[in-house]
Amino acid sequence: PPPPRCSLLELPPELLVEIFASLPGTDLPSLAQVCTKFCRILHNDTIWRRRCREEYGVCENLRKLEITGVSCRDVYAKRINPRVKSGRFMKILPDYEHMEYRDVYTCLLHRYRHILGLWQPDIGPYGGLLNVVVDGLFIIGWMYLPPHDPHVDDPMRFKPLFRIHLMERKSATVECMYGHRGPHNGHIQIVKKDEFSTKCNQTEYHRMSGGRQEEFRTWLREEWGRTLEDIFHEHMQELILMKFIYTSQYDNCLTYRRIYLPPSHPDDLIRPGLFKGTYGSHGLEIVMLSFHGKHARVTKITGDPNIPAGQQTVEIDLMHRIQLPNVENLCNFNELSRIVLEAQEQVRQEQQRQEDRTEDGEGSGPPTEVREPGNEGAAPLKEEPVQFVLPVGVSSRNENYPRTCRMCFYGTGLIAGHGFTSPERTPGVFILFDEDRFGFIWLELKSFSLYSRVQATFRNADAPSPQAFEEMLKNIQSLTS
Repeated sequence: PPPPRCSLLELPPELLVEIFASLPGTDLPSLAQVCTKFCRILHNDTIWRRRCREEYGVCENLRKLEITGVSCRDVYAKRINPRVKSGRFMKILPDYEHMEYRDVYTCLLHRYRHILGLWQPDIGPYGGLLNVVVDGLFIIGWMYLPPHDPHVDDPMRFKPLFRIHLMERKSATVECMYGHRGPHNGHIQIVKKDEFSTKCNQTEYHRMSGGRQEEFRTWLREEWGRTLEDIFHEHMQELILMKFIYTSQYDNCLTYRRIYLPPSHPDDLIRPGLFKGTYGSHGLEIVMLSFHGKHARVTKITGDPNIPAGQQTVEIDLMHRIQLPNVENLCNFNELSRIVLEAQEQVRQEQQRQEDRTEDGEGSGPPTEVREPGNEGAAPLKEEPVQFVLPVGVSSRNENYPRTCRMCFYGTGLIAGHGFTSPERTPGVFILFDEDRFGFIWLELKSFSLYSRVQATFRNADAPSPQAFEEMLKNIQSLTS
């Protein structure tokens, strides 16, 4: 005889709890409508706690308020207002004693899941980097800032821009963290797919008693780590003041567009990702290194009035290696210039031949090595470290650059006038120092930029596909073209 049929309704409740806890949280409301028994079992907070942990990484105990990782109490009680003690701060926290994981999942995590990830704020040419994450029982938007100029190897700085949590049961509250007077009322609107905006409803919290002058001096200490008296270069003073005036217009309302970290491939020169780079009087900026077949691109995540955020600041031709001369000859800028310009002419000729080929023509050959005349019979280039020194006359914001490099390639750098006027690509040389550092010599500007990898870990930042990443790059560049 056939085996007797078994219904889910006949299973013991503890087994149903285990089964339901394995299902996606988005399926559970439909399951609750099946019958009264299922609905009653789905009120078990163990199910929702597991969904919060597995889908969003929440690991706190609501009853004991075990904050792990970055302590919300320490960050907001001491950093925003040092005079506020932890006990007083706890009084304005949500009523966790009567909160349920089901409410946390449905009213906080699932409702605001679309804003988790990596974002670029629309602050004119300056851009920025925002990571929205689940932090304890909050959703927090952390703005990441480069270290103070010119310390490119220092870790990133970060500050909270907003946070979302449940102040009352089944009611999520958005708070603006901008300014110096603590959390205050804010608003978040999901404009469309991969775009959202924030708004502060109490901008008086951003103002300081000393007026704009005190606000500027405070901003300068936070942004640059110095006072205006410490900055002797007049052009740099103008750029700093311009940035303060421009960015302060956005302290009450901002729009963000999603960005992704670049996908990685085994044959990449180094691991792609985010880097901090020196840009002369503009200070340190955040860029993204990505690989695209025969080329690599360095895209600005933050920018300046000359080259705004979203633009491709450097392009590396991975098919054209450059062999630098020995250290004595490398000190001569004219010698380096000659080698790079020869590479530029070679690239131009190859591009011309490529345009003249028919569709049945042969493909590109192996990487071209650019050598000095007379070295045609030299052995192939190796990846062994070689000595490196900046040519005399090339300016650099950071003299602590590595003195050995692995390899060099021909590349072009984007330069433009103020307001991104008359942009043009000019020749240069890309220097790979190690896995976490590279440099670029801008031939026309006689300037050197040093880049150091951002070591911070960003959650929910991977592209769903290579095509999505390419489309994202096109979108952020088109906004400032």
